[in-house]
Amino acid sequence: MADASSYREQIDAKRIVQIREIARELPQACGDFLRAIAVTTGTFTRLAYAIDLKTFFHFLQTERVLFAQKPLYAFTDADLAQLTQSDLTAYVEYLTFYYKTEPDSDVPVKALTNHDLAIKRKLCSIRAFYEYLFKNQRIPANVTTLVPLPKIHEKPILRLTMDEMHKILEQAATGDGLTDRQKAWHKLTVKRDYALLSLFLGTGVRVSECIGLNIADVNLEDNAFLVTRKGGNQVVLYFPPEVAEALAEYLAEREKVDPLPGHEDALFLSMQRRRITQRAVQNLVKKYAAIAAPLKPRISPHKLRSTFATNLYNKTGDIYLVADVLGHSSVDTTRKHYADMTDARRRMAAENVELPVFDTSSADQNKQ
Repeated sequence: MADASSYREQIDAKRIVQIREIARELPQACGDFLRAIAVTTGTFTRLAYAIDLKTFFHFLQTERVLFAQKPLYAFTDADLAQLTQSDLTAYVEYLTFYYKTEPDSDVPVKALTNHDLAIKRKLCSIRAFYEYLFKNQRIPANVTTLVPLPKIHEKPILRLTMDEMHKILEQAATGDGLTDRQKAWHKLTVKRDYALLSLFLGTGVRVSECIGLNIADVNLEDNAFLVTRKGGNQVVLYFPPEVAEALAEYLAEREKVDPLPGHEDALFLSMQRRRITQRAVQNLVKKYAAIAAPLKPRISPHKLRSTFATNLYNKTGDIYLVADVLGHSSVDTTRKHYADMTDARRRMAAENVELPVFDTSSADQNKQ
């Protein structure tokens, strides 16, 4: 199995460049904060922080009188110390609907909305930033702790039923139900699409892990593949025979493709002979799910991961095994998202409880 660090390093390098470009527009304190957390966070997390900070300072610049039209890079620690609870409350309301503008322009180009989960994440970014400033004695108090985080109402985890899982694989294998235009493309991608869906449903791999796979990461003799997890850790996962067969058929076809320079090692390729992108995989899953599960429009690669996890849990009842295979650092995360107490399991609980039985007819006779 080959080292997949090359692809990972390319992605990290690209994100680092993006982080630095955003940091140049922001106050120096933001750059200091992003560098300070570099040791403990991945590039994806830091990029999310950078984007959230830019949104926040754009809000202060355009919506709050105290900071009106102040260049983002010109905010000082003294300015940051003037932030009030009222400013943060206004920011939470602002996030529900605002406009994105072109760089160096006030012309709105796109309306953006956020729901509770996204607002909570953005507010957590500002909290982390202000906590850094307070701990390093750059501001006298951390006012962000005075604003409560939005309460998130848990929604049922969306996943495929066994019947829907069979249907989505059937659609990928046959192309039935696709439009004529989709069928034309399907003839060229059928082996790849079927292998991708099989891998998601048979291993619970993350989409980011999947697109980062190289050919040499797959070992068909052992039914195993090397996965680079979040944070860069590498683990060996195993797949069932059905996935091995799908991968073998795809690999036989993959050998006939001449990839573009820099993409020679990639396992899954796009029609442009490049390493397939996350967006392309998401669209692929959505296309087949629209036929197999029309009443579940939000099926994504992550929902296929949820389907695998639930099936594994229902089959084994071992939450720790599920957590290990999924790569969760805490079993609580697994329990929260995947341990589905179905109606059948509730019925099973009732069937396994035994109570002593007593005859109450004597009490009725005594009443007479």
